Amino acid sequence: MTTLTEIGSWLADALPSLIERGHVPAASVAVLSDGHIASAAAGVLNTTTGVQATTDSLFQIGSITKVWTATLIMQLVDEELLDLDAPVQSVLPDFALADESAAAAITVRQLLSHTAGFEGDFFTDTGTGDDCVEKYVRTLSDTPQLFAPGEQFSYNNAAFVVLGRIVEVLRGTPYDQILRQRLIDPLGLHHVATDAAQAIMFRAAVGHVPAEGSDRPVPAPMWSLVRSNTPAGAMLSMTAQDLLGFARLHIDNGVTPEGSRLLSASAAQQMQHPETAVPELSLMGKNWGLGWSLYDWPGGPVIGHDGGTIGQAAFLRVVPEKDIAVAILTNGGMPFELYSTVMTHVMAELADVAVPALPAPEDPLPALHDASRYLGTYSSSVADSTVRQDDDGRIWLDQAMKGIFADMGPDPAPVELVPWHTDALITRTADKGVHISHAFVGDDGMGKAQYLHTGRADRRITSG
Repeated sequence: MTTLTEIGSWLADALPSLIERGHVPAASVAVLSDGHIASAAAGVLNTTTGVQATTDSLFQIGSITKVWTATLIMQLVDEELLDLDAPVQSVLPDFALADESAAAAITVRQLLSHTAGFEGDFFTDTGTGDDCVEKYVRTLSDTPQLFAPGEQFSYNNAAFVVLGRIVEVLRGTPYDQILRQRLIDPLGLHHVATDAAQAIMFRAAVGHVPAEGSDRPVPAPMWSLVRSNTPAGAMLSMTAQDLLGFARLHIDNGVTPEGSRLLSASAAQQMQHPETAVPELSLMGKNWGLGWSLYDWPGGPVIGHDGGTIGQAAFLRVVPEKDIAVAILTNGGMPFELYSTVMTHVMAELADVAVPALPAPEDPLPALHDASRYLGTYSSSVADSTVRQDDDGRIWLDQAMKGIFADMGPDPAPVELVPWHTDALITRTADKGVHISHAFVGDDGMGKAQYLHTGRADRRITSG
């Protein structure tokens, strides 16, 4: 059996070539096994300054923050200050959406499991003050409902900002401070920053974004998303080792290495219990729990979460029953091959877990005899996405971006979709090293899909 020391040596040898192959400026990887950690880092944190990445470098963890927010919520449940099945309005009376009946019915559990049903990709800047989360929640009053609460899964960033506001109200303290008081400090995590002002005190990574006409990414024009989205994953940064310090809390059923209980065993286990099924998608698990994505991998079960911010990508996978966890933090380029290579090797060697290969089109492509179910335009706050078929029978996805996404640059070029699995198509070419799957869910009453699902469910607005 491979030892953790051998894994550490392999990481140190493999990382430089993996980041070079994927044009990833820097990566930091840490592996937890039986309470011990091996780590390695390679590359530069900022291609402008050339500062080298070390294992003490901070990277943004993006939406992995959602599991931290879920943990804060479950602490409130442990203290009987919050009921998972209570309406959100019982804690936030002013919580409002365009659909008043839906807003009145949505529960805390539905927010945690991404089944609340309202649109959730809003990155509204409500300032940098301690009231920014409160102000953000007020902006949701005209947010449309995609489906009835509890009906299905649709990844929802805004839902986790609402959860962050619940934490603030019940604790009487801004979210960032609660995060430090209730998790960061009790876990003894010393290389964690909740905002840019704290991050600059450390060796912090800068995100990198694609450069026109070059395979090499360049530093992003801003360090982070807006503070109002912090509970969903806008700013939280740390080392890979400190991320594993958090993961260990969930491996050990809520107890710190020093023996302090921060979360009940029942709450930790509830978070890992399936709440809703997820359509077959590229990197998401088969089911979703309370904060955690749940992966149906041979040798598991495996829990985890991914995170993406402006030019940074993070990956966390945990095998609680085998005391194994892997954290991979990157700052640009095409990180998915690196993720796949590292995760596959480490999980096989230490946990006897088989990580599925990254999704890809079959060769030869299976026949698609009738695409009519898929064709049409689907809409969200992010984009209008049109699935069309050309005269040669090939299927294309066109996107007209909206809001801040439209401000980031021109609309993306048309993307060809090809048959993949039942009721799912996949991109013929890879984007940042991964082929993106597109599931078609539900029925509009005329035999056509009601939703285009890429993690977020976009509702059909035209028949095509």
